[in-house]
Amino acid sequence: MIKGLSAEELLKFGKLYKQRTDYIQAISYLDQAAEIFLAQEQFEQFLDTKNILLRIYSETSSQDKVEAIKEELQDLVLKNNFELTAKTFYVLGVCANHKKQYGIAKEYFTKSLNLALKSDCKKDICYAVFGIATVCAATEKYNEALKEIYNIQVFFQVISVPELELSLKLLNGHILRKLARFDEALEVFWQAFEEIKSSKDIFMYINLLFSIGVSYKDRGDHHMAKVYLNLAKSSMDEKNLTSLHRVIVANLEEISGASSESFDLIFEKEKKSVKEKNKGDIDFKNQFILLDLLKLFMTKPGQVYSKEEIVNMIWQQNYDPRVHDNKLYVTIKRLRRLIEPENEKPKYLFRAKNGYYFNKDVKVLLS
Repeated sequence: MIKGLSAEELLKFGKLYKQRTDYIQAISYLDQAAEIFLAQEQFEQFLDTKNILLRIYSETSSQDKVEAIKEELQDLVLKNNFELTAKTFYVLGVCANHKKQYGIAKEYFTKSLNLALKSDCKKDICYAVFGIATVCAATEKYNEALKEIYNIQVFFQVISVPELELSLKLLNGHILRKLARFDEALEVFWQAFEEIKSSKDIFMYINLLFSIGVSYKDRGDHHMAKVYLNLAKSSMDEKNLTSLHRVIVANLEEISGASSESFDLIFEKEKKSVKEKNKGDIDFKNQFILLDLLKLFMTKPGQVYSKEEIVNMIWQQNYDPRVHDNKLYVTIKRLRRLIEPENEKPKYLFRAKNGYYFNKDVKVLLS
């Protein structure tokens, strides 16, 4: 028992230890803070404390502790000693979310939102909408999740909720990653990385390193992926960050176990070499324009690039149909001749109504 400290001081120390990922110490302070807040009927502070504990127990895979908090809150509600506030339903939603009970979680978050709107508490509105966005993301309703994120960002123009703003960026980045919008995801993560410098939150720092690493991995850039995933791994105490450590190790093993035979097309950027599954090594004979064009398409498979975009990004010129139409046609034809196993039956590079795109269903590796 830590004597002589108020509940507010205990909560403050608990948060600091959590930021340092010293979870044993953090739990000790937070448990005592929650007990005092409850005894003093300071329910909002009690719920804030329990929410932090939930995040710790989720990271350490302590599902029994998550269930215990949920039962404690439900008992308090049933005994009518506990106020049914927006924050109450939010924390209950977080409990359900951790247990992957997404339907129940969304119900709690929706109730939280309705109460927050009724009381016009903008901070509670932000938390409730964030909860709904996490459920949408977890159930692969990514466009709905992005709409909810936009709604929260509108509120951030008039209020500041620092502890939520970074979490929102992480969620936003991972949704963009799932949608294969890798450059946008990385841009969001780097924005968050700049902000984290002033917060000194080690967990968020490690989480961002992981997020950047896994984005590079999904994009096919395994070299950069290994750099950031290994940096995240070496920065953490695996005894505390058990869940994140397990995910990082799994991603590193996946990269290491990915043999060249499993990819249709491999582009080694440093060597400027290309290997096709059936054709083997492809000799580009210092044709750097073709290499740049292939790299552009392979970076974002499935994305349609207009003639204007290709001319601007490859030749750094403004598109002029009189100058570039034939030039682009010939360049695309030359690239196809090099990489396609069958010239009459394209596998990689296709023409769209307003441009060209790379087949998103083939397995490519940028290393």
